[in-house]
Amino acid sequence: MTSAFRRKYFGTDGIRGRVGGDLMGPELALRLGYAAGRVLATEPTAHGRPMVLIGKDTRISGYMLESALEAGLAAAGVDVLLAGPMPTPAVAYLTRALRLSAGVVISASHNPYPDNGIKFFSARGLKLPDELECRIEDALDAPLGCVDSELLGKARRLDDAAGRYIEFCKSSFPNALDLNGLRLVVDAAHGAAYHIAPQVFRELGASVSTLGVEPDGLNINLEVGATHPSALAAEVKRQEADLGIALDGDADRLIMVDRDGRIYDGDELLYAIVRDRLHTGAVEGVVGTQMTNFAFELAMADLGIPFERAAVGDRYVLERLLERGWRFGGENSGHLLCLDRHTTGDGIIAALQVLAAMRRQSRSLPELLDGLTLYPQILVNVPLPDTGDWREHGKLQDTYLSVQKELEGRGRALIRASGTEPKLRLMVEARDGALAQSCVQRLAESLRA
Repeated sequence: MTSAFRRKYFGTDGIRGRVGGDLMGPELALRLGYAAGRVLATEPTAHGRPMVLIGKDTRISGYMLESALEAGLAAAGVDVLLAGPMPTPAVAYLTRALRLSAGVVISASHNPYPDNGIKFFSARGLKLPDELECRIEDALDAPLGCVDSELLGKARRLDDAAGRYIEFCKSSFPNALDLNGLRLVVDAAHGAAYHIAPQVFRELGASVSTLGVEPDGLNINLEVGATHPSALAAEVKRQEADLGIALDGDADRLIMVDRDGRIYDGDELLYAIVRDRLHTGAVEGVVGTQMTNFAFELAMADLGIPFERAAVGDRYVLERLLERGWRFGGENSGHLLCLDRHTTGDGIIAALQVLAAMRRQSRSLPELLDGLTLYPQILVNVPLPDTGDWREHGKLQDTYLSVQKELEGRGRALIRASGTEPKLRLMVEARDGALAQSCVQRLAESLRA
């Protein structure tokens, strides 16, 4: 049986749920810490015994889950380093840099504060391999235990975690360039990068004002950050700043805003990065997802760069990049991967790559995108039909084939089931927005026929 079918607790991005619900709570965290510790105890380590780093975002439930995880890991004989509030990509970097056995992030990313999650990074700073996840899942169902007292793990705080990561982010920006004279508004979504992101850009010379840097445990992602960029757009215009940079709660997403308040999504920012890299070397290929705009695919073809689509989720983009030996990929939601700079998606580092392109070419963000105009993309959610498998719904399939034929060379259509709700996602994009709207309406109506 494959790992995808064996998963009981782990989803595509660790374990996530509403705190206090059936899945996410202190008991689960305690058992997960112990199970992961027992599995990691069988793996080779540079420290003589397993050592794990725990970082978290700013949700109030992070304190509780952190303590439970720490106790479980210690009971399994694993030493723990506590980094406190720390971006997800920072945990990936520190795990690799400190030669640790694994890194653990307590975060539900862009979700609201009542949710939380737990995910792991391997010693290489990559998402945990499926084989290890499956072994942890198996151990989760075993009785909770404890090693002998002399073998118990110890915990200590990693006091210089933020400074280490700030220097790592800065190292991804060319030494010959700086951000002097640039006025930025940085929105940290009241999340894990609230004390880090502004400092990175300041130390590179930018004049920085902030938004979303006052976490109270309950306001993470609340009407700010990459999932609500309109707040940043308004602030950039009000301050007459040059650019705005929006992260999400765990700082692995990036959305940017120009001085006119125009919002730039992940497809546009990835294009700016990739096109700039062509000035400094070869780009082997780029990976997007099923939701990557069709205009981006055409733009890659114009640049002579191979392009492939993975399933939605940065995990799948990363897997395809590693399979192909490519370095650049991402999602229109703002997850951007530059594997020549980091092992995982990183909102701060992605922003620095866009800013480096602007400085290197002495061009504005709109000018960097003069070869890309995104197609209007219409997305409609409809209830799943109660007549069985939607893939066997005759009227929907006939309409889908008709729409694909009509869009040939001018756009594309996509139907996929939601992974979290009993709904179908109907997406159509085309150069002509009216055509996209008409086609998606026909698809939706076919389900009601």
